[in-house]
Amino acid sequence: MKLLVIKIETSHEIEDALSVYSQDNLNALGVETRKRSDFEQAGWLHDSTVVELDDIKDLPEDMQFMAYFDEEADREDLVKKYQNKLEELKDYGLNVGEGEITTSYIADQDWNTAWQKYYHVIDFSRHLAIVPEWEDYKPAFPDQKLIKLDPGLAFGTGNHKTTQLAMMGLERAMIKPQTVVDVGTGSGILAIAASKLGASQVLATDISDESMTAAKENSALNDITNIELQKTSLLQDVKGKFDIIVANILAEILLDLIPQMDEHLNENGQVIFSGIDYLQLPKIEKALAENGFKIDLTMKQGRWIGLGITRKDS
Repeated sequence: MKLLVIKIETSHEIEDALSVYSQDNLNALGVETRKRSDFEQAGWLHDSTVVELDDIKDLPEDMQFMAYFDEEADREDLVKKYQNKLEELKDYGLNVGEGEITTSYIADQDWNTAWQKYYHVIDFSRHLAIVPEWEDYKPAFPDQKLIKLDPGLAFGTGNHKTTQLAMMGLERAMIKPQTVVDVGTGSGILAIAASKLGASQVLATDISDESMTAAKENSALNDITNIELQKTSLLQDVKGKFDIIVANILAEILLDLIPQMDEHLNENGQVIFSGIDYLQLPKIEKALAENGFKIDLTMKQGRWIGLGITRKDS
């Protein structure tokens, strides 16, 4: 079996945006970056590291972004979608660099284990730690909960700033057993975090079959039985109301979610958003206000924004 590789010569400024888009919108099997700054900074270390930039093959001007897909994926369609995404990001005022897109195919026989070296324990907080299943980790505190993950080919590992912002919001919101819906669950990490933090019941939704499989497997890895999975778009066809709605997805998709929230949120319920590029925040604020919601908490990490949201009358 081979993998289709989409390589983009671009700017580090849009690394997070391309990563989220590739995994959440295009169902990429995995992503990788090579940044010139990483090689340059290696030469600044106070050790024996010696980096001769002229000797490095295919050194990027700024950043090379690689996304991996099944060999049967529509190569031309993916290239067109990436071209459109680059134009969209450029319109937001972001530097997209050269924007040159090339494709190739590689054998994937080593992929299933080679990527493991990039994933390690994330001591996220005093209450939570994210632990790849092959790592042996002792909790830093007796009551620190461990989220065990098989990252597979990167559906959401806890490394991304947007995931961490959403987890911060969940920790703040989960002050008693509550019902939670995780919209666009991906690997299931936020649903699992909610369960570990004491949620009485969790629903995890996603439109992707791959995400449903990953979330199911990761829930089983954590011996969690109170997470229900539903394949659907956002909250479409979801029945019932919840105390907490959490969604770590891109702003343009959050705009579609906002009108669905009122009928699925309990009285005095809370909403946690993440995945918002700061340039998109005004659109989110406007849509929330138009649908009867207000922002109680704003969190920021890099260029990414997380929000704590309630109804205006709550």
